[in-house]
Amino acid sequence: MVIEVRLFATFRINRFKIKKIEIPEGSICKELLYIVGIDHNDVSILMINGIHSNVLDKLKDKDIVSLFPPVGGG
Repeated sequence: MVIEVRLFATFRINRFKIKKIEIPEGSICKELLYIVGIDHNDVSILMINGIHSNVLDKLKDKDIVSLFPPVGGG
């Protein structure tokens, strides 16, 4: 199945902005994070198709996963 991954802020450094990734059927978000090279503990917000989700949620074909790191500032 093919998942669209959208990275934001510092997750884009040396990676990509948007990419379609083929993963095995029945995969969960944590497995997708491993493929992308992001530790699940570094993810502040994870959304599947615009809905807040977590790393143990199952993915299905054509899902859009958005990943946000913690954001700081002043």
